[in-house]
Amino acid sequence: MGLRDLAGATCRALTATKDGPSLYDVCDPLLRHHRGGDAHLAKFYRTALGNMALRPLLRRAGLPELRDPERLAALRAAITQARDLDSPDWSAIGRPVAQLIDTVELRHPSPPAPAAPGHAPPLPDIEQAIRVCGRHLLGSFKRNGFIPTYAAFNLIGDPDLRGKDFLAALTGLNARGYKNSTLLFNLARVFIARSPAARLINPPWTGIAEPMWEPVQIRHRSAYYDAFFTEALLGYLDSGLAAPDEAPAARRAIDAMVDFCLRPSRETVAGRDGRNYDVITALAPAPHPRFSRFFAQIKQDLGFGIYVPDCDTTACSFSAATQAGATDPILDQPLVDFYAGYQVDGGSNEPLVTVPLNDNIDYDGAIVTWIDNLAGERPYGNDLDPTLNLDVLEVSFRNLARWRILETPSRLAMLKRIIAFQRRLVESGAFADPRAHIYYLPELYSAYFGRCHAAFMALPQAARDALDPDGAFAAMRRKVLAYVEDVMIANEMNPFDAALALMALGHLGADPDRFNAPLHVIVRNLGEGGRRGPFRAYEWNKMKTPTRILVGGPEVTSAFVLMGLALARHAMTRPRP
Repeated sequence: MGLRDLAGATCRALTATKDGPSLYDVCDPLLRHHRGGDAHLAKFYRTALGNMALRPLLRRAGLPELRDPERLAALRAAITQARDLDSPDWSAIGRPVAQLIDTVELRHPSPPAPAAPGHAPPLPDIEQAIRVCGRHLLGSFKRNGFIPTYAAFNLIGDPDLRGKDFLAALTGLNARGYKNSTLLFNLARVFIARSPAARLINPPWTGIAEPMWEPVQIRHRSAYYDAFFTEALLGYLDSGLAAPDEAPAARRAIDAMVDFCLRPSRETVAGRDGRNYDVITALAPAPHPRFSRFFAQIKQDLGFGIYVPDCDTTACSFSAATQAGATDPILDQPLVDFYAGYQVDGGSNEPLVTVPLNDNIDYDGAIVTWIDNLAGERPYGNDLDPTLNLDVLEVSFRNLARWRILETPSRLAMLKRIIAFQRRLVESGAFADPRAHIYYLPELYSAYFGRCHAAFMALPQAARDALDPDGAFAAMRRKVLAYVEDVMIANEMNPFDAALALMALGHLGADPDRFNAPLHVIVRNLGEGGRRGPFRAYEWNKMKTPTRILVGGPEVTSAFVLMGLALARHAMTRPRP
């Protein structure tokens, strides 16, 4: 959004005709000056929604149906119960808000189809873009001592989170603070989405992945990100394009990030088989996440005080360490045994998924997200994401011999059930539906499927036959590749979309002629990031609760672009049969 559009949207939000009670008319009498009851609810309201930055934009955003005294009273009664009761009925509390949520009309992007380029950009331009991205990552590591990633709130929420999904989250989440934030964020999103403030808070963009242009971006560090940046820098070294002084700098950064994953981020948990395991936590203890003092306090105030380990961070950290040649004994743990305790069974284990936001898919055989810590805390309840399960497969393929998977029937059976879950997802076409995913876009699933497929194809033929006797990976490859070629690259892309497309195309062995469109998008937009980097920050992953929280950053875009371009360059320069 340009400055002129921004000014116009701001003016319309500030001067709109008020049509019914606003968020502040509803909540100020209950929460603005209240003391007692559950103190967090009022504190959250004042910090996140009643602040002086947001209040002017929403003070004229009213809902006409709340002119009905009975509806207004019911809504206020629900908030009062959440505020005052020790054990509230969250389903009852959520119902009046869920009814309002279902009046909101939000849609996923539907980009147009541009003319397809007839040729690829010159190879030197592609190689220059790889070098620029590699230098950006190394420069960022040198300046910061780590490579940062950013989080940003989009208060309009996620298009897939409807009333019933909100109720599922409100009842399935465990932490009281997280329930509070989910309740109030989702109430606020109704007022935002149905007012002129919507265009200011959620302006249109090019492509699918959302740009992170929100004014408040929270810089932080996590083992999940360090594992990803490790893979990107390994790709930079493998490309042979790093300058002589950059190669040792990249190796030092890789070693430091792997060490961060395996030492400060390590946490011991109890496995469901009675053994203890060392896993990798989503946020290491302070000061390792590198939040500013201001945002550390804001995080606490918003109800995000407790973090627990997760299956994805653990899988990606183990994978990056394996690829980097680490020898830490933690890698000898057969993670598949631990993951088996978090694998959904259609019978007794089905209740593992307490927040079924993607109940349009069959969970059987898949691994849930969150790991109980030693204290038994699980603040987010639990959900199930398909892309996470690709990461579990990928790290298992890389450690197939070390973990004696083929020699252990229970381990082999466990992986075959995840493969069956993925096959059902892909062959049904659900993988292309944003609703099927909790933390990622279908486009990113496609890129990560390519990554997983490459690890599978690197195995000996006998191992592939044992893991996949029915040809599931070949069938899934055809379906995912068709989606990338017929949908992703056929429509308008931004650089992040293009990088994901190249990763999928490169890993899945597509014809190099199919790389033309995404390559042109990346080369044409090189420099769009201005002083912050070669490219802008885009949505890498997200949370749908308590509201739409995007995670990404300029360095993240550089890393994805680097990996996508390196794969494309390799395919374009190898001899064709």
